[in-house]
Amino acid sequence: MEQLKQKYGLPTAICMVVGTVIGSGVFFKAQNVLSATGGNMPVGIAAWVITGLLMIICSLQFAVMASKYEKVSGVVDYAEATCGKAYGYHLAWFLVNVYYPGMTSVLAWVSARYFGVLFNWNMTSPEVMVLAGFFLVTSYTMNALSPKLAGKFQISATVIKLIPIFLMAIVGTVVGLSNGTLSGNFTSVVSEAVGGSQSSGLFAAIVATVFAYEGWIVATSINAELKNPKKNLPIALIVGSLIVVCAYVFYFIGVAGGATSEVLIREGAPTAFRNIFGSVGGALLNICIVVSCLGTLNGLMLGVTRGMYAIAVRGEGPIPETFVQIDKATNMTTNSSVWGLFVSGAWLLYFYGANLTSGWFGLFNFDSSELPIVTIYAFYIPIFIVWMIKEKDRGVLTRFILPIASILSCAFMVFAAVYAHGITPYLTAKANGKFSFPVLFYLIVFAVIMVIGELLRRPKPKNKKED
Repeated sequence: MEQLKQKYGLPTAICMVVGTVIGSGVFFKAQNVLSATGGNMPVGIAAWVITGLLMIICSLQFAVMASKYEKVSGVVDYAEATCGKAYGYHLAWFLVNVYYPGMTSVLAWVSARYFGVLFNWNMTSPEVMVLAGFFLVTSYTMNALSPKLAGKFQISATVIKLIPIFLMAIVGTVVGLSNGTLSGNFTSVVSEAVGGSQSSGLFAAIVATVFAYEGWIVATSINAELKNPKKNLPIALIVGSLIVVCAYVFYFIGVAGGATSEVLIREGAPTAFRNIFGSVGGALLNICIVVSCLGTLNGLMLGVTRGMYAIAVRGEGPIPETFVQIDKATNMTTNSSVWGLFVSGAWLLYFYGANLTSGWFGLFNFDSSELPIVTIYAFYIPIFIVWMIKEKDRGVLTRFILPIASILSCAFMVFAAVYAHGITPYLTAKANGKFSFPVLFYLIVFAVIMVIGELLRRPKPKNKKED
């Protein structure tokens, strides 16, 4: 049987981490953070650092696991090695049918949305939705026909998206210091923080940054195609995470040098770009956002196209003999890629109906790009617990301290997602004045998908007459 070849190097793996985390959020979350803190810059920086630290802690734990386990699909391998084959299967089923395609489909729409800004298209217009579908299919095509090209594109897009971030970080800081805007923002507060206190404002700001840090785990999906994975994957997880945190924090400071906190809260980061880089700043920012989003889309597509293969190679799931096939010419999981495109298309249709219309699905309208955080981080917790039980030959740091810190980080991520979207009923305009339970009904959909996965877990034995 054809095997996946180790074709990606360390730069691609690092760019997978950086490229799948940094999307459009970095350019606009500054406004949300400042709004939550009432324009308190030190508290805002603390929020970016704290959330980044949570990501780094989890990535460190997976880096330790990556140095020991090497099979097919990173995090699925870790789940199987610690919690057993059944647990690994269910995590893989969730990744391929909910987590990866949910985020991938939304990134296709976000890419089209910001491209449409250049032509004044409405974000729900037919032009934007058709372009979203085109971006989705294009990303799939590149990954399915030329995985090496997809890897090179990931590196290029990551470099391009970091250019405006570091330009703003450096130029914005210099300009802000020279004209006093930055020092003014650090020493003044615009309004009262959310909840009326710095602690509640800090928590609200942390919640606002949580989703900007999501997606780094996708890098583990190319474990089987990474050169020297036991060495390079841990390095990629750690270095990539550190780059993301530094980029976010220094960009946030640079933006604060381009406009007062009051203006940023009201108008957002584009104003800072225009103030520093002139009238072309806004257009340049939109172009960079499109490239940034397409790079994130590509990184997520790298994961989604390999999902069913990770299940089938273990002899589980529906028709494993089909999804385990690898194309001899491209060394790509072709049939698995087809499934990934189909599920991503289905989630794109859902996202449009649930979030960009008056709501096609009634109580089952929820954000398919953010709410899966509730369950993905919950999936990690048993892995870390069993690691502590099994790894008796390890020191206190890697056996207890790091896993416990990772468990607390995951628990916080779950809580933040629930807090942001709400599990208790509340009235929404989209629901036409009706009560909405987004987290609850997401969990119902999640449960149904997982039950289907369990029913399809064991392939039916072939009829002897057919052999």
